[in-house]
Amino acid sequence: MWKKLYHAIFNRENFLALMLALILIVLFIFTVDISPTWIYQGF
Repeated sequence: MWKKLYHAIFNRENFLALMLALILIVLFIFTVDISPTWIYQGF
């Protein structure tokens, strides 16, 4: 029973979706600090 539940939750599709979400979150966190600098470079 546990093995079937484990494979239902931790399959390849869910793993890829989780990795994509984590990559997007990390990219968002790292680009939030950088974004204000290019807005004010023209002034």
